[in-house]
Amino acid sequence: MIIKTLADKKILLLFIHLSVFQLCAQQKDSLSLQFSMNIEIRPRVEYTSNYTLPPNDSIDPYFYITQRNRVSTQYEREKWLIKSDLQEIHLWNQDNKTSKIGSINFYQLYFETKFKSINFKLGRQSILLDNGRLFSDAPWAQQGRAHEGIRVMNSSKKFSNDFFFLFTRNYNKEFDAFYSPVASNRYKYLLMNNFHYNSGKYFSFNSMNIIDFLKSAASDKIYTRATTGGRIAFQKTQWYYTLNTYLQFGNNPKGQKLLAYYLQPEIRLSLPKSIWRLGAEIISGSSSSLHKNESEDFDVLYGVTWKFNGNMNVFTRFPADVGGKGLVNPYLFTTIPINTKLSLRSDFHLFYTQYSLINKSGQQESKFLGFENDISLKYKPVKELEVNYAFSFYKSSDSMKNLPKIIDENKISIWSYLMISYNFNVIHSKEPKN
Repeated sequence: MIIKTLADKKILLLFIHLSVFQLCAQQKDSLSLQFSMNIEIRPRVEYTSNYTLPPNDSIDPYFYITQRNRVSTQYEREKWLIKSDLQEIHLWNQDNKTSKIGSINFYQLYFETKFKSINFKLGRQSILLDNGRLFSDAPWAQQGRAHEGIRVMNSSKKFSNDFFFLFTRNYNKEFDAFYSPVASNRYKYLLMNNFHYNSGKYFSFNSMNIIDFLKSAASDKIYTRATTGGRIAFQKTQWYYTLNTYLQFGNNPKGQKLLAYYLQPEIRLSLPKSIWRLGAEIISGSSSSLHKNESEDFDVLYGVTWKFNGNMNVFTRFPADVGGKGLVNPYLFTTIPINTKLSLRSDFHLFYTQYSLINKSGQQESKFLGFENDISLKYKPVKELEVNYAFSFYKSSDSMKNLPKIIDENKISIWSYLMISYNFNVIHSKEPKN
């Protein structure tokens, strides 16, 4: 990381003082157990052509580099711990060849208890629930995703039952909000229960019940939206079967009465030299005959979309990216471990709208939107280093001219990246209790 501004120097000095203070406290306090510090350096080069993807909104083709520098510390005692992840994100692009700061922020900063039964986590924290469809820590995004609030955790050998109270506030807008780990959270307040059960052999079950309080898109009025459902899974030898279903109701930020659904059936076959996943996602949308005060647009909340709807993120903002018409996405994923350090993966997607798009002439378009193929390589030569490369392309149908992501539906859209992650421990000290 190159320190170019006074703000960079102040942040670095503040963190050094904090780390030294924590280390000294660990040495003087006979009850302290562990202090660790980890540094991650993660540069990524990206290239896009014929479609728009933040931070670009007008240049085509677009080439840019982002780098995340993250310093993580953890101070742990017998009954509690304090965790902090301070991250700084830089952006280089073809119009601004000099480095500029995308964000200086805490990805995580929380206090957690360590009792035998019920525990609490208080502060800014990443949340990954179930398969990440509705709540994910967004590990691929340079900024990640975090939430602020309280998590109450209760677990045993076969089940866990967590309660959440989360909120958002007026965050600092001095830096680009696109690289903030909390800026994409749309709720004012959120209440949630997540229950998970695993039999330990063939069967597992996860349920989520979520109520988020959303600020009106046009006023200060608060609307309430509920999401309920879960995922059931069976596994026997090399076969795995799962079904993910959710129902969403209440009111959306526009004040419309909401009744929407989500379905995801999947079958997985694990062979000695390959893994195959065949499934589909159905995200409900609104028909043209629906009353203007009603909506059937399902919102995928605070999960990740690239993991399910393609690496290119052509469809990531619902309902905007599908024109409010819903999405049907059959997919086939194949993973081939070449050796213990290198693996190859291919993801193939077909995309359809649930209801036909209406063009400017008032005529219905075909429901078929196109297909995408993502090819990726993961190489991990040593424990601290990981190299990822991917190449993706999207072939549009004529219907894509009615949606905001593809510049020219007659041309192939391309996205590619190369990312290197170097993650290493700086300090890892333990002191037995006296």
